[in-house]
Amino acid sequence: MGTRRAPKAGIDRDVSKSWLRRAWPILRAHRALLITSLALSFVGLIVQVQIPDLVRRGIDDALVDRTASLATYVWLIVGLALAQGLINFLARLYLLRTAYEMEYDLRNVVYSHLMRLPFAFYDRVQSGELMSRSGSDIRAVQMYLAFGPSIVVQCLIAAVAFGLMLTINVPLAIVAMATMPLIAVVGLRMRRAIFPVSWLIQARLAGLATVVDENIQGVRIVKSFAAEQRQVDALATAADRVRWVYMRDAAIRGRWNPVLDNLTRVGLALVLLVGGLMVIDGNATVGTIVAFNSYVLMLQPPFRMLGMMIMLGQRAAASAKRIYEILDLPPTIVSPPDGVDSVIAGDVRFRDVRFDYPDGTRALDGLDLDIAAGETVAVVGATGSGKSTIGRLIARYYDVTSGAVTVDGRDVRGYDLESLRDQVGIVPDEPFLFSVSLHDNIAFGRPDATREDVRAAARAAGADDFIRALGQGYDTVVGERGYTLSGGQRQRVAIARALLVNPPVLVLDDATSAVDVAVEQHIHDALRTLMHGRTTIIVAHRLATIGLAARVLLVDHGRIVADGTHAQLLRSEPRYAEVLATFATSPEPESSSSSSAAARG
Repeated sequence: MGTRRAPKAGIDRDVSKSWLRRAWPILRAHRALLITSLALSFVGLIVQVQIPDLVRRGIDDALVDRTASLATYVWLIVGLALAQGLINFLARLYLLRTAYEMEYDLRNVVYSHLMRLPFAFYDRVQSGELMSRSGSDIRAVQMYLAFGPSIVVQCLIAAVAFGLMLTINVPLAIVAMATMPLIAVVGLRMRRAIFPVSWLIQARLAGLATVVDENIQGVRIVKSFAAEQRQVDALATAADRVRWVYMRDAAIRGRWNPVLDNLTRVGLALVLLVGGLMVIDGNATVGTIVAFNSYVLMLQPPFRMLGMMIMLGQRAAASAKRIYEILDLPPTIVSPPDGVDSVIAGDVRFRDVRFDYPDGTRALDGLDLDIAAGETVAVVGATGSGKSTIGRLIARYYDVTSGAVTVDGRDVRGYDLESLRDQVGIVPDEPFLFSVSLHDNIAFGRPDATREDVRAAARAAGADDFIRALGQGYDTVVGERGYTLSGGQRQRVAIARALLVNPPVLVLDDATSAVDVAVEQHIHDALRTLMHGRTTIIVAHRLATIGLAARVLLVDHGRIVADGTHAQLLRSEPRYAEVLATFATSPEPESSSSSSAAARG
């Protein structure tokens, strides 16, 4: 895998600036390519406007006055056309390179920032929305940043052509340009009309992307409830909302673009009328009329592109604001400037910890907890009691609302974030696998791990046998999110992934809930050895899993309400027996993805 090139520039952080001024650092970083492209485009325009003048002179000198050779003008025109073709090719090549370089920087800036945002951000933002902002919105901004200046240069042909027309016939040049002020007024009115619609288009495209993303990822749920038609109807509703706003956009462009196009044609009619009268009176030549006709026609594409530039600009402005909404969110969970990067022993303590999720749900309410380094404890509680939150606060997925979580006597907020998370391994009950090989999935935390290291971790997690039985063994590429494997197989791969990193603190969040009893026993036998000397927190419901720990904690409403061995709690704590009985009679343990309460359990 090649080394990623860092983006050359980012977005200006000053939110008081316009969106275009904030994007200026990216334009400036690629100015060499862009200026080269624009310079070539301008040279191409200079060459282009010479051709009608050569046609004028050829008609007047070679055909009317017969004072020059027609072949000379023909070859000059052919030569200029070839030169213009070569120049335009190079200009287009550099322009596209500029566009793709800027798009690369934009995508990396947005994605890097997304990776720094806290878990709380992803709790409230839909993935389809993020896909839209990091996809179509970036493309809209890139199109304007790269092609906007090019369109401006193309529009300069009007000034160059007007200058040449003035050298040929001043009155006729003024007539040819008479409609240009009207074009400018129409363009400004079109700009004001398009902006709100452009914003709405991007927002509704994001909503449509969310529906598609959720239905693709949740296709098994959709099919299991025979809800295909209902979801198709939901997609049709979202698509209809997009269609409506596109129709509004088309109506605006349909109203204003013909005006922009036909104003130049009005100029052509005026040239033919006034120029024809001047020819009759002997104040102009036939060649002049033909040349001016070509110049006026030459003005049509730039002013048509001006309308496109206005549309691109409004869409880019809307898209840029949607992108900036993400980039302006500060990463709230970051490493402190003097963050400690050291090997931890695993002594974990909670001191009067209160924690509220972003939606206001209180998960922990004055929790106090001491876990000695190397100790193994089981955490038991009803769904929504806050037990899963304990591990997330140790790894600093979230910061406490009040109180403190310490590791080896130091507040977790004082550690280097990457170092802390490297040493706190969490295996969730709903593991996520990437669409890569099983080897790469297990080695995700240690990309340089050898095949033997990976196999050793897989054996400890009870995954080696089923992996070797697959067609390509450890090189088997799993489907999206690992759905080509059973739930129990995914959990074993996730356990192997955590074990390979060999963290001093290991949190197993109901990590064997989808594993059958026989396989679970094999995993437990391996874990008993691997947990020796490692601080292990087991969020558990099954008696066999609870049996891995000598100490059991009962969590209720965000507090530790009982602490002891399994036998002690059975004798003295009715709530403990009630929780075990509840899950023992449940047909299937409730997963963290099935409800918000379970996710915060």
